[in-house]
Amino acid sequence: MITPMTRYDFILLSSGTEAFLEKIQALGVVDITRSVKPVDSTSAALLDKVTALKAEISDIEKGSDAHLSSLLSHRSELEKEAATAEIWGSFDADAVAGLESKGLKLSFYSVQTKKFDPEWEQQYPIQVVAEQKGYTYFVVVGATDFPLKAIQAPSRSSEDVRAEIDGLDSEIEAYRKTLVDRSSELPGLRARLAELTAELDRYLAGAATESAAEDHLTVVTGFAPSEKDEELRAEFAELDAYFTWSNAVLEDNPPIKLKNNKFVSMFEVLTDMYGRPAYNGFDPTPYISIFFLLFFAMCMGDAGYGIVLIIIGLLLRKVKSFASLAPLVVTLGGATVVVGFLFHTFFSMDISTWAVIPDALKGIMVPAKVSTYDGTMILALAVGIVHLCLAMIVKTVYATKNQGFLNSLGTWGWTLLIVGGVVVALISLMGVIDAALTKIIVIALGVISGLGIFLLNNLHRNPLINIGSGLWEAYNTATGVLGDVLSYLRLYALGLAGSMLGFAFNDLAKMALGDGGIGRWVAFLLIVIIGHTLNLAMAALGAFVHPLRLNFLEFFKNSGYEGVGRNYNPLKKNN
Repeated sequence: MITPMTRYDFILLSSGTEAFLEKIQALGVVDITRSVKPVDSTSAALLDKVTALKAEISDIEKGSDAHLSSLLSHRSELEKEAATAEIWGSFDADAVAGLESKGLKLSFYSVQTKKFDPEWEQQYPIQVVAEQKGYTYFVVVGATDFPLKAIQAPSRSSEDVRAEIDGLDSEIEAYRKTLVDRSSELPGLRARLAELTAELDRYLAGAATESAAEDHLTVVTGFAPSEKDEELRAEFAELDAYFTWSNAVLEDNPPIKLKNNKFVSMFEVLTDMYGRPAYNGFDPTPYISIFFLLFFAMCMGDAGYGIVLIIIGLLLRKVKSFASLAPLVVTLGGATVVVGFLFHTFFSMDISTWAVIPDALKGIMVPAKVSTYDGTMILALAVGIVHLCLAMIVKTVYATKNQGFLNSLGTWGWTLLIVGGVVVALISLMGVIDAALTKIIVIALGVISGLGIFLLNNLHRNPLINIGSGLWEAYNTATGVLGDVLSYLRLYALGLAGSMLGFAFNDLAKMALGDGGIGRWVAFLLIVIIGHTLNLAMAALGAFVHPLRLNFLEFFKNSGYEGVGRNYNPLKKNN
């Protein structure tokens, strides 16, 4: 997950820059991304305008809505008061006060009608006022020993409350009109803010080569995780610097900090090998953590080699320079053990023939043949199709998020066609739907997808150009996707090559052992150890490079991922 960032702009006296940076360094969470630049009266005036304009936009966006919510909340309270007052009719609070001044105390009551005792009317001076929704409302005059607890008397009549509501409605309507008028100003204010910001940046860029005089100001820009906002603003308030803050946007080019759980974070080193995502993009690490792990295990394909990797990973914990990689190596080894067992291979021996393996466990192993085809080859292609379909779904989701639904109809078209086609084919092969229904669904998918691919791929372009662009993209996609799917055969080929080479070393070792003897046993052990060590090393290299390629090329290409982000590198004591 990409951590949201907050942009901070600091203005301080140039003479205090070093002390300021030392305090920022002590906090250890602010990524200083812009060189300090001298600021004179011209740039200071521009900065004042930018700050004021930001505050005005914020007031319109947030403060106005808050005031309107307050007015509507007050109206809701008045409606409740009016509904309560209406029960008592034309209530005159002054008249009630006059009666009480003469010793006639009025007490107001409400009780469920079924609990109202008719004998009360014989025992007390009662006046029933109303019966509504199963409740009886009445007034008792002068009684102090009535068995129920009195309720609060209305403070004013319903007519008075309704009059206030009418006045408030007029105020709300006027304010809404004002709000609409002010909201219409936002595009212009934002455009003006962009102009002023660009002008300030240009001026600062031009002033960057000037030496900072003692009476000059300096501006420093940095980024920090938004989750630290409250803590950092309290710290910054104590600094000898004026600062402003705003939510970072793509145009700010904020640094990218990834936030993942313990398992996924082990694979961030692989993401960094390609490049971190753009600020409005997606973090590919969760997908890499699953598929790189699976692909690596499939390329190794040997439970025995997996055990060796686990041992190597545990030993790496004791080597300081490699300790951070130890959990990843252990995890890769564990996955290799599981997949190697499913492939029924242990140091290139077929364990499906071992009598010690229960039949129940043999039943979950990948079959040697599936409809005359190698079982692991079918599995490799199936995993590849799932990987590519997931990439297309991710691309569609983020295209819709960043460009809007209407501007991503072309992407939706390809995803519906390919992913939808795969799902329909799978359901049909499972016998869930018959051939006639399958045909109808495929035609519907084709028509809907075709509209997005050939006619609506760009709503701002001539339809004829869209058709031509769609045909060209159809050619590239048809040939590209087929090649991408076939690329996953390397998972099968590498596993098979390692297994065959290990099998050859086992055969050589058996030939060297012959009828036994100390010398033959030594030769047997040497061939087994050296042979499988070499095979393990070559298999591990291939199992690292090729799964990385499948993620970096096939998945990233079909998901639209671009590693253009820069790493979050906060100023700390050690840097």
